[in-house]
Amino acid sequence: MKIDIYADGANLEEMLLAYNSKSVKGFTTNPTLMNRAGITDYLGFAKEVLEHITDLPISFEVFSDDFEEMYVQAKKLAALGENVFVKIPVTNTTGEFSGDLIRRLDQEGVKMNITAVFTINQVQLILERLTSDTNHIISVFAGRIADTGVDPLPTMKSSKRLLRERNSNLQLLWASPREVFNIYQADEMECDIITVTSGLLKKLPLGGKGLEEFSRETVQMFYDDAISSGFSL
Repeated sequence: MKIDIYADGANLEEMLLAYNSKSVKGFTTNPTLMNRAGITDYLGFAKEVLEHITDLPISFEVFSDDFEEMYVQAKKLAALGENVFVKIPVTNTTGEFSGDLIRRLDQEGVKMNITAVFTINQVQLILERLTSDTNHIISVFAGRIADTGVDPLPTMKSSKRLLRERNSNLQLLWASPREVFNIYQADEMECDIITVTSGLLKKLPLGGKGLEEFSRETVQMFYDDAISSGFSL
Protein backbone atom coordinates (compact mmCIF):
# COMPACT_ATOMS: atom_id res chain seq x y z
CA MET A 1 0.00 0.00 0.00
CA LYS A 2 1.09 3.56 -0.73
CA ILE A 3 -0.81 5.20 2.12
CA ASP A 4 1.15 6.30 5.20
CA ILE A 5 -0.09 4.70 8.41
CA TYR A 6 0.08 6.85 11.55
CA ALA A 7 -0.35 5.34 15.01
CA ASP A 8 -3.10 7.06 16.99
CA GLY A 9 -2.79 6.92 20.76
CA ALA A 10 -1.19 8.26 23.93
CA ASN A 11 0.47 5.19 25.41
CA LEU A 12 4.21 5.76 25.20
CA GLU A 13 5.03 2.05 25.37
CA GLU A 14 2.72 1.28 22.44
CA MET A 15 4.03 4.28 20.50
CA LEU A 16 7.62 3.14 20.90
CA LEU A 17 6.70 -0.42 19.96
CA ALA A 18 5.19 0.86 16.71
CA TYR A 19 8.15 3.18 16.16
CA ASN A 20 10.81 0.53 16.72
CA SER A 21 8.98 -2.01 14.55
CA LYS A 22 8.95 0.56 11.72
CA SER A 23 5.31 -0.29 11.08
CA VAL A 24 4.16 3.34 10.96
CA LYS A 25 5.21 6.58 9.28
CA GLY A 26 4.01 8.97 11.98
CA PHE A 27 1.95 9.51 15.12
CA THR A 28 -1.10 11.44 16.26
CA THR A 29 -2.63 12.00 19.66
CA ASN A 30 -5.26 14.25 21.21
CA PRO A 31 -6.43 15.41 24.66
CA THR A 32 -9.12 12.70 24.83
CA LEU A 33 -6.61 9.91 24.22
CA MET A 34 -4.19 11.45 26.71
CA ASN A 35 -6.91 11.74 29.33
CA ARG A 36 -7.87 8.09 28.85
CA ALA A 37 -4.22 7.14 29.24
CA GLY A 38 -4.10 8.93 32.61
CA ILE A 39 -1.70 11.64 31.47
CA THR A 40 -1.83 14.74 33.66
CA ASP A 41 1.31 16.58 32.50
CA TYR A 42 0.57 17.45 28.86
CA LEU A 43 3.83 19.24 28.10
CA GLY A 44 5.88 16.69 30.01
CA PHE A 45 4.34 13.85 28.01
CA ALA A 46 4.97 15.64 24.72
CA LYS A 47 8.61 16.26 25.61
CA GLU A 48 9.11 12.64 26.69
CA VAL A 49 7.67 11.34 23.43
CA LEU A 50 9.90 13.68 21.43
CA GLU A 51 12.99 12.46 23.25
CA HIS A 52 12.41 9.10 21.58
CA ILE A 53 10.68 10.01 18.31
CA THR A 54 12.63 12.67 16.45
CA ASP A 55 12.46 11.63 12.81
CA LEU A 56 8.75 10.97 12.19
CA PRO A 57 5.88 13.48 12.20
CA ILE A 58 3.82 13.61 15.38
CA SER A 59 0.71 15.68 16.03
CA PHE A 60 -0.11 17.31 19.38
CA GLU A 61 -3.36 19.22 19.80
CA VAL A 62 -4.15 22.56 21.39
CA PHE A 63 -6.89 22.37 24.00
CA SER A 64 -8.09 25.91 24.63
CA ASP A 65 -11.47 27.11 23.36
CA ASP A 66 -10.19 30.67 22.93
CA PHE A 67 -8.43 31.35 19.63
CA GLU A 68 -5.78 33.64 21.09
CA GLU A 69 -4.89 31.05 23.71
CA MET A 70 -4.90 28.38 20.98
CA TYR A 71 -2.28 30.49 19.20
CA VAL A 72 -0.08 30.65 22.30
CA GLN A 73 -0.39 26.89 22.83
CA ALA A 74 0.30 26.20 19.15
CA LYS A 75 3.54 28.18 19.25
CA LYS A 76 4.69 26.34 22.38
CA LEU A 77 3.97 22.96 20.83
CA ALA A 78 5.58 23.84 17.50
CA ALA A 79 8.75 24.91 19.31
CA LEU A 80 9.18 21.42 20.79
CA GLY A 81 10.53 19.90 17.59
CA GLU A 82 10.80 20.13 13.81
CA ASN A 83 8.69 16.99 13.48
CA VAL A 84 5.73 18.44 15.40
CA PHE A 85 2.44 19.17 13.65
CA VAL A 86 0.08 21.23 15.78
CA LYS A 87 -3.51 19.98 15.74
CA ILE A 88 -5.94 22.85 15.34
CA PRO A 89 -9.67 22.05 15.55
CA VAL A 90 -11.62 23.37 12.58
CA THR A 91 -13.98 25.21 14.98
CA ASN A 92 -14.18 25.98 18.67
CA THR A 93 -16.94 24.50 20.85
CA THR A 94 -19.43 27.16 19.76
CA GLY A 95 -18.90 26.29 16.09
CA GLU A 96 -16.87 29.41 15.25
CA PHE A 97 -14.53 28.65 12.35
CA SER A 98 -10.81 28.72 13.17
CA GLY A 99 -9.97 30.43 9.90
CA ASP A 100 -8.11 33.47 11.24
CA LEU A 101 -5.97 31.28 13.49
CA ILE A 102 -5.26 28.87 10.64
CA ARG A 103 -4.21 31.75 8.38
CA ARG A 104 -1.99 33.28 11.07
CA LEU A 105 -0.17 30.05 11.89
CA ASP A 106 0.22 29.21 8.20
CA GLN A 107 1.86 32.56 7.53
CA GLU A 108 4.23 31.99 10.47
CA GLY A 109 5.30 28.61 9.13
CA VAL A 110 3.72 26.48 11.85
CA LYS A 111 2.98 23.00 10.52
CA MET A 112 -0.65 22.16 11.29
CA ASN A 113 -2.88 19.14 11.42
CA ILE A 114 -6.30 20.74 11.04
CA THR A 115 -8.63 18.32 12.76
CA ALA A 116 -12.29 17.38 13.34
CA VAL A 117 -13.16 18.17 9.72
CA PHE A 118 -16.44 16.61 8.55
CA THR A 119 -17.61 18.45 5.43
CA ILE A 120 -16.41 19.57 2.01
CA ASN A 121 -17.39 23.13 2.90
CA GLN A 122 -14.99 23.03 5.84
CA VAL A 123 -12.20 21.74 3.58
CA GLN A 124 -12.82 24.57 1.13
CA LEU A 125 -12.77 27.18 3.89
CA ILE A 126 -9.51 25.77 5.24
CA LEU A 127 -7.85 25.80 1.82
CA GLU A 128 -8.76 29.47 1.37
CA ARG A 129 -6.65 30.24 4.46
CA LEU A 130 -3.59 28.18 3.49
CA THR A 131 -1.46 30.26 1.14
CA SER A 132 2.13 29.48 2.17
CA ASP A 133 4.27 26.50 1.19
CA THR A 134 4.24 25.15 4.77
CA ASN A 135 3.40 21.46 5.11
CA HIS A 136 -0.04 20.80 6.58
CA ILE A 137 -2.39 17.87 7.18
CA ILE A 138 -6.18 18.06 6.89
CA SER A 139 -7.86 15.36 8.98
CA VAL A 140 -11.32 14.40 7.75
CA PHE A 141 -13.14 12.16 10.23
CA ALA A 142 -14.35 9.50 7.82
CA GLY A 143 -15.16 7.04 10.62
CA ARG A 144 -17.41 9.47 12.45
CA ILE A 145 -19.10 10.48 9.21
CA ALA A 146 -19.88 6.78 8.69
CA ASP A 147 -21.24 6.57 12.23
CA THR A 148 -24.09 8.84 11.10
CA GLY A 149 -25.07 6.42 8.32
CA VAL A 150 -23.42 8.54 5.59
CA ASP A 151 -20.89 7.03 3.20
CA PRO A 152 -17.65 8.98 3.79
CA LEU A 153 -16.02 8.03 0.47
CA PRO A 154 -17.54 10.86 -1.60
CA THR A 155 -16.35 13.39 0.98
CA MET A 156 -12.88 11.87 1.07
CA LYS A 157 -12.57 11.73 -2.72
CA SER A 158 -13.76 15.31 -3.15
CA SER A 159 -11.37 16.46 -0.42
CA LYS A 160 -8.47 14.74 -2.15
CA ARG A 161 -9.37 16.37 -5.46
CA LEU A 162 -9.44 19.81 -3.84
CA LEU A 163 -6.03 19.26 -2.23
CA ARG A 164 -4.55 18.08 -5.54
CA GLU A 165 -5.71 21.29 -7.17
CA ARG A 166 -3.67 23.25 -4.67
CA ASN A 167 -0.14 21.92 -4.12
CA SER A 168 1.86 18.99 -2.80
CA ASN A 169 2.50 20.46 0.66
CA LEU A 170 -1.02 19.49 1.79
CA GLN A 171 -1.92 15.95 2.86
CA LEU A 172 -5.31 14.38 3.42
CA LEU A 173 -5.73 12.20 6.51
CA TRP A 174 -8.49 9.59 6.93
CA ALA A 175 -9.33 9.88 10.63
CA SER A 176 -11.15 7.51 12.99
CA PRO A 177 -11.18 4.29 10.92
CA ARG A 178 -13.41 1.61 12.39
CA GLU A 179 -11.96 -1.50 10.74
CA VAL A 180 -8.91 -2.66 8.80
CA PHE A 181 -10.91 -2.55 5.56
CA ASN A 182 -10.97 1.25 5.90
CA ILE A 183 -7.20 1.23 5.39
CA TYR A 184 -7.64 -0.52 2.05
CA GLN A 185 -10.43 1.89 1.10
CA ALA A 186 -8.28 4.89 1.97
CA ASP A 187 -5.33 3.50 0.03
CA GLU A 188 -7.43 2.77 -3.04
CA MET A 189 -8.76 6.33 -3.20
CA GLU A 190 -5.18 7.63 -2.79
CA CYS A 191 -5.63 9.26 0.59
CA ASP A 192 -2.22 10.29 1.93
CA ILE A 193 -2.45 9.21 5.58
CA ILE A 194 -4.68 7.13 7.82
CA THR A 195 -4.59 7.04 11.62
CA VAL A 196 -4.72 3.58 13.15
CA THR A 197 -5.18 2.50 16.76
CA SER A 198 -2.98 -0.19 18.29
CA GLY A 199 -5.89 -2.64 17.98
CA LEU A 200 -6.12 -2.14 14.22
CA LEU A 201 -2.35 -2.23 13.85
CA LYS A 202 -2.34 -5.72 15.34
CA LYS A 203 -4.83 -6.85 12.69
CA LEU A 204 -2.83 -5.61 9.70
CA PRO A 205 -0.98 -8.95 9.25
CA LEU A 206 -4.37 -10.54 8.46
CA GLY A 207 -4.24 -8.96 5.01
CA GLY A 208 -4.54 -11.67 2.35
CA LYS A 209 -5.30 -14.41 4.85
CA GLY A 210 -7.30 -17.36 3.47
CA LEU A 211 -10.92 -17.05 4.60
CA GLU A 212 -11.57 -20.78 4.98
CA GLU A 213 -8.55 -21.13 7.27
CA PHE A 214 -9.68 -18.03 9.14
CA SER A 215 -13.09 -19.67 9.53
CA ARG A 216 -11.52 -22.81 11.00
CA GLU A 217 -9.42 -20.75 13.41
CA THR A 218 -12.55 -18.91 14.54
CA VAL A 219 -14.31 -22.20 15.25
CA GLN A 220 -11.19 -23.32 17.16
CA MET A 221 -11.35 -20.14 19.24
CA PHE A 222 -15.00 -20.76 20.16
CA TYR A 223 -14.20 -24.39 21.05
CA ASP A 224 -11.14 -23.54 23.16
CA ASP A 225 -13.00 -20.81 25.07
CA ALA A 226 -15.93 -23.14 25.76
CA ILE A 227 -13.63 -25.86 27.09
CA SER A 228 -11.56 -23.49 29.22
CA SER A 229 -14.77 -22.06 30.71
CA GLY A 230 -15.93 -25.51 31.79
CA PHE A 231 -19.35 -25.13 30.18
CA SER A 232 -21.76 -28.07 30.19
CA LEU A 233 -25.32 -28.68 29.01
